[in-house]
Amino acid sequence: MVELTRQDKPVSFKDICLSADEIKTRQIGLVDLRECLVKGFRDYSENPMASVPFIALFYFICALVVSVGSFGQELRYFAFPLVAGFTLLGPIVAIAFFEMSRRREQGLETRWLAAFDFIHSASFAPILALSILMAALYVFWLYMAEMIYFGLFGTELPVSMDAFLNQLVNTREGLLLIAYGNFVGFLFAFAALAISAVSLPLALDKPVTSLTAISVSVRAAFSNMGVIIVWGIIVAVLLALGAALALVGLAVALPVLGHATWHLYKKLVV
Repeated sequence: MVELTRQDKPVSFKDICLSADEIKTRQIGLVDLRECLVKGFRDYSENPMASVPFIALFYFICALVVSVGSFGQELRYFAFPLVAGFTLLGPIVAIAFFEMSRRREQGLETRWLAAFDFIHSASFAPILALSILMAALYVFWLYMAEMIYFGLFGTELPVSMDAFLNQLVNTREGLLLIAYGNFVGFLFAFAALAISAVSLPLALDKPVTSLTAISVSVRAAFSNMGVIIVWGIIVAVLLALGAALALVGLAVALPVLGHATWHLYKKLVV
């Protein structure tokens, strides 16, 4: 007997999500990083105004405000972790650049407002979850930096910036602070890179959950560990150069790196 009527079950986002096993990754070389940077600069230079310059402006103003604020609140020891760790939030800012590169590949409009169309798509939920994770990682880094400082120097804070710098370079505790801080900072930076290098653009590009995106990103990072570490160094150097140029250079460095990261994702994920 044929059933004449039936109600189709609505297809949910979970039903169409790809699993981590369905998404293949590939190994790449250092020459691919150069190509990604070239393509990233090309995306930026085709229409610099469409690369959301105000996002870059917002990014370095926040870093500047946080840094200046720390000096005025007897938190001089906290200035470097605040600013250095701020790069953990970079991938969140770069989402708009990922979307613009994606739209450019598909021949769609790339004006800055279109870069936020993903907010109205199914990609928004996993992207939001990943953004919260990156923000939490930043907060945890600040907590660890504070614990390292208090563990070495106790709770007594430096009375001036000169006193802090003298404490930093002329005492055993200061040298240990530099060593421990940089080591722990490297671990956080690598974790952030492994989590975000592929996960955010993947969540933008394909129907995946946040956990699947993280799984694929970590797999791609560990199968290309040397290349990913070099990429992290490139990102850190370009951001440092941008910040050194009175922070104005970040208005170029951030969009270029954002676009380049999209092309890196396209090379890493099949």
